[in-house]
Amino acid sequence: MKRILIKSLFVSLIVGLIAYEYVRLPDVSRLKKKNPSTTTLMELRDEEYRQKGLKPLRRQIWVPYDAISEHLKKAIIISEDAAFFSHKGVDLFELKEAVKKDWEKGQFKRGGSTLTMQLAKNLYLNPSKNPLRKLREIIIAWQLEQALSKKRIFELYLNVVEWGDGIYGAEAASRYYLSKPASVLDPAEAATLAALLPNPRNPGEKSLLYRRNLILTRMAKIGYISAAELERESRKPLLYKEDEMAEPQAELLSQ
Repeated sequence: MKRILIKSLFVSLIVGLIAYEYVRLPDVSRLKKKNPSTTTLMELRDEEYRQKGLKPLRRQIWVPYDAISEHLKKAIIISEDAAFFSHKGVDLFELKEAVKKDWEKGQFKRGGSTLTMQLAKNLYLNPSKNPLRKLREIIIAWQLEQALSKKRIFELYLNVVEWGDGIYGAEAASRYYLSKPASVLDPAEAATLAALLPNPRNPGEKSLLYRRNLILTRMAKIGYISAAELERESRKPLLYKEDEMAEPQAELLSQ
């Protein structure tokens, strides 16, 4: 009886906490037609620049969904959230695995985040790993899925996600790293940009090459590219060169 009472109190506490957080969260419905002019992550990075005595720099060029290479979209789905088009904002299996791993290690590290959850965090939340922040992330992800289409969620993600120091969105990343628009990326270039996402500010060339080829292999396994394309694209040199980046052009500054 005591155990049932404790369980009931725990459930009530969780429900109450969710309800409390829900009413404090942003109205995401405005994102149906309006592109965000900034994000919490961008503002956080700006402040990091200021604390170092540097002028904040943003490189972002907003482009519509259809102006981004299908190769890049597929590479990101494969590497970041394979169930994106089937889940409702939260991949329960991945979230359960993340909680299990964190519990075993006694820390909050593995995110288990879907693309929708990543978007929620980038738009509205700080990058801390505490459980309350994760709860907010989940609730906002549910809101996004209810208010927006999958295509719109992915379009927002592709335009605001961080791709390096001061680099936000696929178009700015493609022009900065590869000197071409995001609409014309080949499979290897797309896989390279997708490989940057887990650690965009300090990827390391060897690990980036490994991850690029792993993404290409997954693309071939699912049938997005042929075996011949996998062979050809995997042999290409890594075009991203950490020590050979040119200064960003004025056109890459946030508009």
